Amino acid sequence: MLFAVTCVDKPNHLEVRLANRAAHLEFLKGILDQLVAAGPTFADDGVSMNGSLVIADFPDRAAAEAYFANDPYAKADLFESVTIRAYKKVLP
Repeated sequence: MLFAVTCVDKPNHLEVRLANRAAHLEFLKGILDQLVAAGPTFADDGVSMNGSLVIADFPDRAAAEAYFANDPYAKADLFESVTIRAYKKVLP
C-alpha cells in the first residue's frame, strides 16, 4: 500500500536538516524499490527547505511508521510534525 509522508521542520532548524541530509538520503536509498517520490518542500521563496514529502510502498501503516521513526531526520528531532496517510496514485 502506498503512503504519503509529510514532514514539517521545526522553525529555525535548517542547520539540523543540512547536518543530517546525507544520512537521510542514504537511509532512503535503502528503499529505492519502494519509493514513488521523495524530496524536500520549500518556503514560498523557493529556496529555503522547510520539510519533506515521501511517497513509498509499505505493507501497512505500522511498517511505514516504524521505518520513518528511524529516519536520521526524525532521530535528530528535526520535525515539528509528521503525517502518514494512505495514498492512491491516479495520474499519470
